[in-house]
Amino acid sequence: MDARSSKAVADSVLDTVPSVMQFIRSEMRRHGARGISVPQFRVLNFLGRRPGGSLSDAAERVGLSLPATSRLVDGLVERGLLSRGESSLDRRRVTLQLTPRGQELLRTARAGTQAALSDTLASLPPEKRAVIVEALEALRPLFVVRPPKDSPR
Repeated sequence: MDARSSKAVADSVLDTVPSVMQFIRSEMRRHGARGISVPQFRVLNFLGRRPGGSLSDAAERVGLSLPATSRLVDGLVERGLLSRGESSLDRRRVTLQLTPRGQELLRTARAGTQAALSDTLASLPPEKRAVIVEALEALRPLFVVRPPKDSPR
């Protein structure tokens, strides 16, 4: 199969990305996100990028039902990592924000994980690292998570 075909690229992505994500999850936990489940961490990370996101947005992002996401968020609120609020556009819409404690947990976990990734990637020659950056920059716009059409953002 031609390495440039979309099927070959898809196979390579499917074979590589899960291992990279496992490394990232492991490092995130090691660097400050202990005691946080993967879905909880995904919600925190999502809200770090999309402050004021709704419960529905978070549920869609992590692939859980609304009731399951609500329970997950309840636990994060109880731990002081998230706060709930009311949307200024729709009183029925619950918005979620990282608290300062949640921001710090995310910042610490991300910085430690970035350092571990950097150390791992340092073993590659600069040309290969440049190819990885180029490939990821090409992929990014294809997989951007966009707000739902009915979202006020």
